[in-house]
Amino acid sequence: MERGQGRGRMSNKDYYKILGVEKGASQDEVKKAFRKLAHKYHPDKATGSEEKFKEINEAYQVLGNEEKRKQYDQFGSSFDQQGGFGGGMNWEDFMKYARGQQGAQGGGQGFSGFDGQGINFDFGEGGIGDIFSEIFGFGGGGRRGGRGRRSQHGQDIEARMEISFEEAYTGSKKEVEFYKTVKCPNCSGNGAEPGTPIKDCDKCEGTGQIAQLQRTILGAIRTYAACDKCHGEGKIYEKPCSECEGAGIVKKSINTKVEIPAGIADGQTMRLDGEGEAGTKGGRAGDLYLHIKVKKHRDFKREQDDILSEIEISPAQAALGTTVDIQTIDGEGELSIPAGTPSGKVFKIKGKGMPHLQRGGSGDQLVTVIVKIPKKLSAKEKKLYKELAELKGESVDKSGWFGVF
Repeated sequence: MERGQGRGRMSNKDYYKILGVEKGASQDEVKKAFRKLAHKYHPDKATGSEEKFKEINEAYQVLGNEEKRKQYDQFGSSFDQQGGFGGGMNWEDFMKYARGQQGAQGGGQGFSGFDGQGINFDFGEGGIGDIFSEIFGFGGGGRRGGRGRRSQHGQDIEARMEISFEEAYTGSKKEVEFYKTVKCPNCSGNGAEPGTPIKDCDKCEGTGQIAQLQRTILGAIRTYAACDKCHGEGKIYEKPCSECEGAGIVKKSINTKVEIPAGIADGQTMRLDGEGEAGTKGGRAGDLYLHIKVKKHRDFKREQDDILSEIEISPAQAALGTTVDIQTIDGEGELSIPAGTPSGKVFKIKGKGMPHLQRGGSGDQLVTVIVKIPKKLSAKEKKLYKELAELKGESVDKSGWFGVF
């Protein structure tokens, strides 16, 4: 028999290239690559592609199995894949199973009554069942959890804080008050009345989970459900805490000091790790999302990290040049105005803007010069302006004012 004339369906695909790994990659590297691609191309995701998902699964069925991988490395494109999933199950069968399992978790029957084909769909850590359980969301968590009580992550909370323009510039420490759940001080969060015993649940032996054997299209699958006696906690206490009634958490008004970073802008949100609602049964606390409102300033405006301000000068100062006092965010300063400065001219004061948030340096202060034309003139001022207009050959009206200056 010539090379390439093996029995059954022949594959000319480069499975290493499909998974994006080198030929000498370890099994862990192959598994990691498959898991990443399976998440990306899962058909129910925005980036999903059923065809691509099928292809990477086919590659993993070979490279993820040491024996099949040896045959593939030896025979190359002549290697007989036999159906992609092995054991005679095809892609359509798997997709029906996966979606059936998702329906079963919502109350449907799925394929629990199917007489399997002797396939071991491994839900152990790293097995393909474990990976597909993670992607499709079936399998009762994939594997049996460790001993201990069932913890729950605390909820995130939101709060708002108003600060001054100056506080946004310098940064500050502020106190925020809000109402949230905290670990019960009476029982330290374990839910039991102090001094009363806590013991392992005798039904689940402290694991919080009960094993279940389910017959599926893929064979027998061992899954785990929360223990109905201890509600997944793994522990049973004789007397619940009198303050929290066994919940392990209570509601309280809390004052928290918050460090506002220099340069923060109006509308930005700070995330304070672990400052949200308390978790239950030892679970991690949620986060606090603090929305910042910066008050408007009388003299300054902000544009990104630059501070904008204006200053008025007279026509004579604009024509002849001058030095004027200006207000900066740090205090008073001086600005030199050269002769012949037009109204609307913008001068930059380097480094006098808002600090750059989370990086060094600051923006600039941009000062716009406004040449202020007087609305009322004394007799002497009118005479001087008239003489100036005549000197420049400009016409003036009967009142002594001129049309163009």
